Amino acid sequence: MDSDPVMLRIEAVSQSYDGEHWQFRDLDFDLRAGEITAILGPNGRGKSTLLRVLAGLLKPTSGRVELNQGTGFVPQEFVGSFPYSVLDVVLMGRARHIAVFQTPRKRDVEKAMAALSATGMADYASRNIEALSGGERQLVLIARALAGENAVLLLDEPASALDLKNQDVVLSLLSELADREKLAIVFTTHQPNHAVAVADKVLLMLPQTRTVFGATEEVMTEAYLEALYGIPILSARLGSGEREETAFVPLFRQRDRKGERR
Repeated sequence: MDSDPVMLRIEAVSQSYDGEHWQFRDLDFDLRAGEITAILGPNGRGKSTLLRVLAGLLKPTSGRVELNQGTGFVPQEFVGSFPYSVLDVVLMGRARHIAVFQTPRKRDVEKAMAALSATGMADYASRNIEALSGGERQLVLIARALAGENAVLLLDEPASALDLKNQDVVLSLLSELADREKLAIVFTTHQPNHAVAVADKVLLMLPQTRTVFGATEEVMTEAYLEALYGIPILSARLGSGEREETAFVPLFRQRDRKGERR
């Protein structure tokens, strides 16, 4: 995969809002076509800020972001002021292809419908976005990013509010898009098991601006994850037959029958 073209490169990138407290410092890594990168870190560590820097929505305090292709950004949820249809929401992803004061053309609608088909949401095109479930809306937001014909896809906790089945739907879709469309995909998550399921590389945003970046199998270890989250984490090989995968289990404090923590 290292032979695939670099779609986005960051060099010595740092971010601070006040010049004293840093979300991250001196980050260096490449995003390649067909590669999925997962970003893990505790709340407030700067995961969403880093996505905004990668998307070009926020200028880093220092360092350089080099983007070779268009970038699609998928937020955690869609917030609209009007009861938009699903198709209208996806057409918003065509904004950079539509001139000012110009209405969407036939080609724009075709691209939007193709993106909905890719996410399995074509039959929902005329539905009100507010009438959809959380999982369905997440697929629509991914379709919106795809409609923009972007080579890089950035997703902020795309499966955080979804049930297990819809988590699988979204993660499987990301894997398919990386393999079939050769997109460079980055997503943030609090779930280590999401990273080991689909990511080729992982960025761990450890306390005190420390970071670790590398291949998933090298970075996703019990020691690193315990340092990341501040609680014991165990790994296990689970599965049956030909399918066996690594899973991570956090050791939460439990209550005994007297209601005391142990």
